[in-house]
Amino acid sequence: MPDIDACAARIAAHPSWRVVVLIVAGVIAALGQAPFQIWAATLAGLLVGYLIWRHSHSPRIAALHGWLLGLGYFTVTMSWLVNPFFVEPDRHGWMAPFALLGMAGGLSLLWALGWVVARWLAGPQRRLEWLLWPAGMTAAELLRGTLFTGFPWGGPGLAWIDTSVAQLASWIGVAGLTFLSLIWVCLLAAFIVGRTAKGLWALGGLTAVLGLATFLVSTEPPGNTEHTLRLVQPNAPQHQKWDPDYAESFVERQLQFTAAEPEGADLDLIIWPETSVPSLLEHVQWLLPHVADAANGKPVLLGIQRADGQRYFNSLAMVEPDGSAHPVYDKHHLVPFGEYIPFGDAMLRFGIRAFASQLGQGYSAGPGPVVLDLGPLGTVLPLICYEAVFPRDIRNAPTRPDWLLQVTNDAWFGDFSGPQQHLVQARFRAIEFGLPIIRVANTGISASINAHGRVMKSLPLGQAGFLDVTLPDAQPETIYARFGDIPLFLLLACVALAAISTRSRFSR
Repeated sequence: MPDIDACAARIAAHPSWRVVVLIVAGVIAALGQAPFQIWAATLAGLLVGYLIWRHSHSPRIAALHGWLLGLGYFTVTMSWLVNPFFVEPDRHGWMAPFALLGMAGGLSLLWALGWVVARWLAGPQRRLEWLLWPAGMTAAELLRGTLFTGFPWGGPGLAWIDTSVAQLASWIGVAGLTFLSLIWVCLLAAFIVGRTAKGLWALGGLTAVLGLATFLVSTEPPGNTEHTLRLVQPNAPQHQKWDPDYAESFVERQLQFTAAEPEGADLDLIIWPETSVPSLLEHVQWLLPHVADAANGKPVLLGIQRADGQRYFNSLAMVEPDGSAHPVYDKHHLVPFGEYIPFGDAMLRFGIRAFASQLGQGYSAGPGPVVLDLGPLGTVLPLICYEAVFPRDIRNAPTRPDWLLQVTNDAWFGDFSGPQQHLVQARFRAIEFGLPIIRVANTGISASINAHGRVMKSLPLGQAGFLDVTLPDAQPETIYARFGDIPLFLLLACVALAAISTRSRFSR
């Protein structure tokens, strides 16, 4: 068997080898994300990264190594980011490679920071390396979820979605799954390098604990309520969605899907996706009676833009059986550069405007999370597109809802990895909070997801149609819903304090 540790040392010391090996390792680790979802690839790529990090003999080298691994990882994971720039390729296509590499390089800086801090805390004696590297990486991921409004997309813990390990997110969240995954990688590395019985016992012990915890957290699959919802998926390509030559046909398609006879039980609610009507709410009063007629007396929730003076909102409106409509929710967690432009006046001089907004420089943010009371359907927390990526937005809701609703326009993300990764995020929100989530997407994937994160029924990506689903039941409030990432923050702080104490003792 080759000396793996010696190989890692040679790679870490060789400028060309480490660049190639770390970027390739990052690419391999990214294969754990949708649509590939090869969780073993994520562990393998991170294992290579850890083995090389152990031979980063200075903070500067550790930062470089972490950045290179992250560059490979995020370039693949965020590859869907080029799609918005090709909606209008003549105007924005030239920006696509710069946006992707800029985003990947920027996110990788946080991994570099985590590697630097872990290297410094380990000290020359390299104490607690197996604990400090996972702690540094996890702290970087938590920071990524909050810095500049946050972007916790594509975290390593998401790779577990189609395994029973994913259910642990109801206790520790996705960030906690990332930490456990990294600990497992480090113990595996210790066994590979040392090939001792002690290393084998440590690795086997953690694996057994994870298996036991997964068994304990598993419960009976949740049942269903008696309520039936219709999810409308018009499949309007983004380059045609706002085009006057096509927009009317997409609205007509949604009216036809709304008016179709239900296959089973009578409908209780019909839901259209984000910005499903390509105009302001104030300008479509003529359309609302047609929506009500098509719904045959059933309420319709639809995504639409609205104006309030000079401010514009990405909203969700309720169309009542009498044809009246009123906004019930304004999106509050907006996408930087997608829905609003930081320093908008300066950016506009260079032709840079918010992609998802059709008006001005972008949207205004709503006041915050809102729980809607839908009577017999219970209470629902609406999430518009990007908001389903943030568990903290759900925890900040004024009360615990009975279910979650995500309306989104994933046409922006293309037809490959982006929409599928977005679906995985929604599934993890269901697990973390023990709540079913109904997902209605313009181009897909529309789905009914139970409180265990399992997709019960779905409409494929890129297909126009409608889906009648039974609303799943909620589970009791989860540990993660109650405490969020606070226990993980405290654990990471304890690891840092222990490392500082150890470093100081050895320095003396």
